[in-house]
Amino acid sequence: MPEALVGRAVEELLDRLAALVDGVAPRRAVLGIAGPPGAGKTTVVTRILEAAAGHSRLSGRVAHVPMDGYHLTNVELDALGRRDRKGAPDTFDAVGYAGVLAAVRGVPRAVVTAPTFDHVVGEPVPDSVTVSTEADLVVTEGNYLLLDDGDWTAVPALLDEVWWCELDDPVRVERLVGRHVGTGREPGAAREWVLRSDEANARVVAEGVARADLVLLDGVVVRARRP
Repeated sequence: MPEALVGRAVEELLDRLAALVDGVAPRRAVLGIAGPPGAGKTTVVTRILEAAAGHSRLSGRVAHVPMDGYHLTNVELDALGRRDRKGAPDTFDAVGYAGVLAAVRGVPRAVVTAPTFDHVVGEPVPDSVTVSTEADLVVTEGNYLLLDDGDWTAVPALLDEVWWCELDDPVRVERLVGRHVGTGREPGAAREWVLRSDEANARVVAEGVARADLVLLDGVVVRARRP
């Protein structure tokens, strides 16, 4: 677990989120966790969700809507000729993703459903997440939250704050290789995919760090704008 996301440090981050929630009430607040593939976004989200359960303002009021749920299906990717680039910006339904972010910000609040992604079978799972009317904060993570290109340009304005995850490239690459091996790829094929596809996507999003409100380097806060 990243060192900064335990003890008093995580409490301070949760207090920051509670202030964000209070600042946009009565609508829900939306926190984006962005960064290149393998930088630890899911780990940060997991820790936030776990710690929020014990926070006086956030307990029971945090929902999770991952960007990965908006992967196009394999059938759609095959039809578009993009299956060999799965994970690239144009292999997602960015319009649908922006639509659900807009919906969770709506007033009066409504129940909103969203998909997740099954990494074992490599397909999105429709309507597998429900954002209740009681949720005050929606956490969402993905590579392209700050991508200034195409349909993704609609997303940043729908995020009240964005935290950026960074990690030294060699460590990040090895994590990605291990992740792909864990889903069934042979080690050589996993490394080829990472160096060809994941690293191309990492270069595409690299400039997003300058637009983030807070930067975490392997879980340690290295830069933060005032909330």
